[in-house]
Amino acid sequence: MMDGVIDRDGLADFLRRRRELLRPVEVGLPEGARRRTPGLRREEVAQLAGMSSDYYSRLEQARGANPSEPIVAGLARALRCDLDERDHLYHLAGLAPPLRRAGRHINPGLIGLVDRLTDIPVCICTDLEEVLWQNVLADVVLGGNAGRNLTWLWFTEPATRRLFPEEDWNAHSASHVADLRATHARRSGDRDVAELVDALLGHSEEFRELWELHEVAVRRLARKRVLNAEVGELDLTCEVLLTPEADLRVRAFLPL
Repeated sequence: MMDGVIDRDGLADFLRRRRELLRPVEVGLPEGARRRTPGLRREEVAQLAGMSSDYYSRLEQARGANPSEPIVAGLARALRCDLDERDHLYHLAGLAPPLRRAGRHINPGLIGLVDRLTDIPVCICTDLEEVLWQNVLADVVLGGNAGRNLTWLWFTEPATRRLFPEEDWNAHSASHVADLRATHARRSGDRDVAELVDALLGHSEEFRELWELHEVAVRRLARKRVLNAEVGELDLTCEVLLTPEADLRVRAFLPL
């Protein structure tokens, strides 16, 4: 296979074999009725990957449109690929795999861990504050932010701030910018970091003013007050756990 050329038969075979190896309980799905074949159903993989069942079926049948990088990243997460398997999946799709930072890839062991934290809000974010995964309680308490960048939302969509008391807004703004400063220095020259900073500088005067202060701090622990329509104000401790590569973060929100 040449670089940039999809290996349709290889991709179809790899997807099918990975799907057949997984049990529903390993990906947070109920076992349900007795299954005629082992592993996950095609529609279950499609749901986990955030794509249509028809599109996924065409990939397993070695036909259809070439998958994009976000589609392949979603498939790698849905199929619980480790880094070697993820890179192989990218090569089969004719794409260059991400650098061996964790990037947007969540290892199976980490997903297995957070799947078990069902009684507290939990989310997994990149070091640029893009939410890759969150559990049901996080959806309820923090809103459905999966796939969105929290720093971008904070400075460009005022409705985002309604989850927090107004007197805390300045502290949240400063924290967002100081954390992004740390990532900007650590990953100097990376295009995704530069693009986010440039976009925020162009969209938000508040961000520009805070960015010029050059304050830096990686977020690892914070106390947050969250306003919930059902139960009122929640006092939470946000415990931030970093992966070994330090570019994925698990956030667990614990009651005080």
